[in-house]
Parts: sequence; structure tokens; C-alpha cells
Amino acid sequence: MDIWQIITLAVLQGLTEFLPVSSSAHLILVPHLTGWDDQGIVFDVALHVGTLIAVLLYFRQDLKPLTLAWLNSLKSRQLTPESRLVWGVMIGVLPASVLGLLLSVTGSDSYLRSPFVVAGASLFFALLLGWADYTGKHQYHEYQMTWKMIIIIGIAQALALIPGTSRSGVTITAGLFLGLQRQAAARFSFLLSIPVMILAGTHEMGQMLIAPSLTFNWTELLFGITVSALTGYLCIRVFIGLLDRIGMLPFVVYRILLGSFLILWLPTV
Repeated sequence: MDIWQIITLAVLQGLTEFLPVSSSAHLILVPHLTGWDDQGIVFDVALHVGTLIAVLLYFRQDLKPLTLAWLNSLKSRQLTPESRLVWGVMIGVLPASVLGLLLSVTGSDSYLRSPFVVAGASLFFALLLGWADYTGKHQYHEYQMTWKMIIIIGIAQALALIPGTSRSGVTITAGLFLGLQRQAAARFSFLLSIPVMILAGTHEMGQMLIAPSLTFNWTELLFGITVSALTGYLCIRVFIGLLDRIGMLPFVVYRILLGSFLILWLPTV
């Protein structure tokens, strides 16, 4: 890959992994629009490592007390708001993990990687996001979530296996519908992304190990990881800082424009 392809894909991954616009949609569409060869599974894994580093860096001051609270809950069998949040993340990731494994084992996930699917999902879930932001009460923070709210958000996250849905977008949408504040919905969505990216990365690395013929360039991978991590970290900081001022409307508009462009563009391909 040339340097501009690496930078473009890494920046896109860093931005779209956390913005409610769907990273998978953009990574699927870029080769169609540019004529680039598919970057391959190894480079995809590297970009996901970069965004995992980004979210771990952003929550670095929160993860230690949350982990300690969770460990204490195992000993005391009593929940604090902090330990409940950690248990919530662990429970919330289960629906997407189970469904993702089923799709992968059956090979059904390959049928979803289509620009037609991306276009429809982008439009439909854009409208849901706008509706949730407009009607949501914006009154609860993430430490006030009930188990019911956590399970609903976890089930919603499983829909992100459809390219164009956006993992962060659909979880934030569910959170807003349930009355979470915008920043709280985003923070819980990003915390949910940690085990999701670890599990997805582990699965993809497993695929790499059973395909020893795969070749890769360490310089390209390290550069892609670095750019993806830096972009992702800056994206999280700016996105959460601006949420209460701009709301979700800019992302709804962008997704509608993207979906509309695809519908008009696809018949010409």
C-alpha cells in the first residue's frame, strides 16, 4: 500500500469507529470509490488495535478505579455504581458477541458487506438517531442505568453487525431513547467498545493464524496503528466535548447525505 492509502484508511478508522457514522461502511466503500485493492485482514486488525489503544488512553484514569470496584464486588458480593457499570459493560457485550460468532461460523457476514446494505442501514439508522436525540429526556448518567437499560443497549449493539448501522451510533441511539444524557450515552458506548474490539481482534488474529500464507509489512502496520490511535483519541475528546452543544443533528444529516449518495451512485457502478 502507498502512504496515502494507509493514512486515509487509518484516519477513517480513527474517526468513524467512535463517531455515529459507521466505520465498517466507510472501510467497505473506500475501495469501491478509489479503486484501491482491498487492504486485507491483517491491516484491518492493525487499525482496530489503534482504536483500541485510543479508547484505553481516553479512559485511562477511569479504568483502574472501575476495575478495583469490580474486583471488590466479587469479594463482597455487593454492587457500587462503579462495579455495576463494569458488570453492565460485560453483560452489554454478550448479544453482539454471540450473534457475531454465529454470523462468522455460518459465513452469513459476507452477504452483509454490500454497498446496498450500507446505504439502507445508513439512512434508516440516521433517522432513528435523530428521533432519539429529539425525543430523549437526557436526564440519566451512565452510573444510573438499570439492568433493563443495559440489556436493551447490548441488544441494540448487536445490530451494528449490519454494515452502515454504526456500533457507536446504534448504542448511543438506544441510550438516548432510554433517557441517557448525550455524553453519558457516548461514554457508555465507548466503554462497550473495549471488550468488543478485544473480542473482534482476537477472532481476526485467529483467522490470521489459520492462514499462514498471509504476508504483511511491519512498517505499514505500525504506521497504521499510530495514525488510527492518534486520530481516534482526538476524535473521542472532541466528540464528547461538543455533544451537548451540537447534538446529533450534524451526524444525522451526514448519514442521510451518505445514504442518498450511495442510492444515486450504485446504479452507475
